[in-house]
Amino acid sequence: MWGAEPEYTDKGIVAHTICHNAIGHGSRKLYYYDSTRLFVCYSNCGTFDIFDLCIKVKKIQDGVDWELYDAMAFIADYFGLSGVEIEERKDNNREADWKIFKRHDFTRQIERPHIQLPEYDASILARLPQPRILSWEKEGITKEVCSANLISYYAGGEQIVIPHFDINNRLVGIRGRALSDEEAERFGKYRPLRIGKTLYSHPLSMNLYNLNKSKENIRKAKAAIVFESEKSCMKLQALYGHDNDISVAVCGSAISSYHIALLQEFGVTEIIIAFDRQFVEIGDDEFKRLKNKLIHINKRYGTKVRISAIFDKNMITSYKDAPIDCSRQIFEKLLNERIVPE
Repeated sequence: MWGAEPEYTDKGIVAHTICHNAIGHGSRKLYYYDSTRLFVCYSNCGTFDIFDLCIKVKKIQDGVDWELYDAMAFIADYFGLSGVEIEERKDNNREADWKIFKRHDFTRQIERPHIQLPEYDASILARLPQPRILSWEKEGITKEVCSANLISYYAGGEQIVIPHFDINNRLVGIRGRALSDEEAERFGKYRPLRIGKTLYSHPLSMNLYNLNKSKENIRKAKAAIVFESEKSCMKLQALYGHDNDISVAVCGSAISSYHIALLQEFGVTEIIIAFDRQFVEIGDDEFKRLKNKLIHINKRYGTKVRISAIFDKNMITSYKDAPIDCSRQIFEKLLNERIVPE
């Protein structure tokens, strides 16, 4: 379908790395394993599911930015699956659309599959230097916060190192933030860290960054703030202290049922979606896309837990800012004015 030229082997399905290369380029290091139902790209991308692959391919081959529900609709249509509800929303009445946030009782618990991600040897982190990251400090992420999150630097890849732990403090992945503009343009700003022959990848849909640190605060508050990026969690820690941290990050803009189930295990009654302001003007295509994404999240999970959403419709932040990027005052204003169910 996408020019991957898959072949069945005793190790699983092997194909070209269309996850980060154009058709006809790259190596045959993209594997699919029936046992996990996940893809693994051994050259760059790490572990992901069919929907992530679809999103990656659409970006590379068609230059289109798809989200999870776009990929779900495509896969369902391609395989002729029935009973899959994917709705194309029109934007004729912007305020009326938000009414979907103002209904439902919240009584259904999502059962989380008992999947334990593979654990990596955490001793690698002790061998990496932890210099001051001045660009992050200018953004409000202090050296103390970086140290608490074991942020380090890998010179071999010119990357800031961000470890990911599961709820039991097991190291399940490491992401690298590229400092080289050329590397960031070629592979993306964030990708699984590779040191030697080890690629420290993990499926982002099966873990929440920072939940190992914030879980007890979330249990007490019965609420969680879901950011896109790890840096947003660290900015919240710098502003409010670790004792008041109820944040997690999905490391993208897709929330999975596994994420919801993880949070429900700690007794959340409200999940606050705090995604970046990914639109330039009210009513533009990106505005509609972000709004429809939030509506889709609520439609899918709003019967199971109270979903509220920060949405900067007054544009007091800048394009692509996270809600916490500007100041404590602006973040609290956005938080207080979030869209909430009645």
